[in-house]
Amino acid sequence: MALLFISETDRLDLWRKYLLAEIPDLDMRLLSAIGNKEDIEYALVWRPPAGLLKTLPNLKVVFSLGAGIDHLASDPDLPENVPVVRMVDSSLTSGMTEYVVMTVLNHHKSMRLYREQQNRKEWTLHEPPVTWDRRVGIMGMGVLGSDVAGKLSYLGFDVAGWSRTHRERPGIKTYAGAEQLEDFLKTTEILVCLLPLTDETEDILNKDLFAMLPKEASVINAARGGHLVEEDLIEALDSDHLSEATLDVFKSEPLDKNHPFWEHPKITITPHAASTTHPSSSARNVADGIRRFESGEDLLNVVDMKRGY
Repeated sequence: MALLFISETDRLDLWRKYLLAEIPDLDMRLLSAIGNKEDIEYALVWRPPAGLLKTLPNLKVVFSLGAGIDHLASDPDLPENVPVVRMVDSSLTSGMTEYVVMTVLNHHKSMRLYREQQNRKEWTLHEPPVTWDRRVGIMGMGVLGSDVAGKLSYLGFDVAGWSRTHRERPGIKTYAGAEQLEDFLKTTEILVCLLPLTDETEDILNKDLFAMLPKEASVINAARGGHLVEEDLIEALDSDHLSEATLDVFKSEPLDKNHPFWEHPKITITPHAASTTHPSSSARNVADGIRRFESGEDLLNVVDMKRGY
């Protein structure tokens, strides 16, 4: 069986090593050496060229190299009859949780202010509230959001979650739908976006949402750049309604060197580094998906493309 591998950011050598350890007779091909397209039965991809997957007549399953699938949903010619499997792996989950917990603690402990003070050689204490008096709101209560919420709750933070549809999570107060969004936001001091990018969530981090947050709240976006209206964030920061923002994802990546985010004193930038797919762990999930399909078992983590997750 042949698998087409497409990615400009993931290492083929590592994926080949770990996938072949799972399925020794797997024929892995690159787009530049695809050979006969009729041979391709599986595709493991990140941002494939639009329309390409439709040209593979015997394609059985598309595996996303990342947790997000908006890079596939944006393809108007994506084959409708081919299941898309999103990447769900413990390494992705732990990486995202580490990033968000680190960033929430940085916001909670005023680390941005201390870095600025160090540059000025200034000695001023900023004493935060106790964790149980600090409300952290997680937008998106799927696998990643639920793990983040649980770890932050373990540290003592007052954690709430919001999602499109209602999700029960032990120990976490949850909200759902547009009708409960303001109730969720009005007491959220540190807002974390981990939503999937869909038509309903695109540009959700906008001036109307920011206005519902308490004054001096902060924002962390580790989901997708398409969630954020960039001009609205700058306006909310410049007016001092928001205190700071940490951004890991952007509408265009890499972020243009002339983008105003780079030099904004209240914005911390990381280069889409919150969580990455590790072939040593994730290859087992892809191989398991192939084996499941070949044996007629149900695939795990299949995406509902109409919902976008």
